[in-house]
Amino acid sequence: MSYTEQLQHIANEYLADGHSVMASTHEMAIWAVETKRWEPQRAALINQCAEELSRAMREEYFTDPQGRRVRAKHVARRDRDGKQMSLWADIRLAPRDHMETAFQQRRQQIVGDCHQLKVDADSYNQNFNPGEAIQMIFDFRDDLAEIEVLEAFSAAS
Repeated sequence: MSYTEQLQHIANEYLADGHSVMASTHEMAIWAVETKRWEPQRAALINQCAEELSRAMREEYFTDPQGRRVRAKHVARRDRDGKQMSLWADIRLAPRDHMETAFQQRRQQIVGDCHQLKVDADSYNQNFNPGEAIQMIFDFRDDLAEIEVLEAFSAAS
């Protein structure tokens, strides 16, 4: 059983153990540690540290000369020594090819998220929604324009 499957099993055990139908992963983790279903291992600790570093880098921003709030660190999945790796670079120092790859991969993640949202909404509407179908709009031009107007208004204030 893979590590992911083990974690899925722990989550299912938590829910089957009579806990709330809705629970946070923090609540599940407390239960898993207290009941000795999960113990930290070196690889897990390294993975946790790597994930926390990734999260922190995703949340680092700076203000560019035009006053825009810009994400500083960007990740691109690339091959290194025959291994696929997620390589991080600062936008202010990264070579163009790294940034091009990072932007393209982020766009593909967004497309994937939109596709999954559409599948989920379609399934809910067809199988579980007794009322009017929930409509999803995937054209974001108006949303982006509205955000830019609000940012320009905030900058002028």
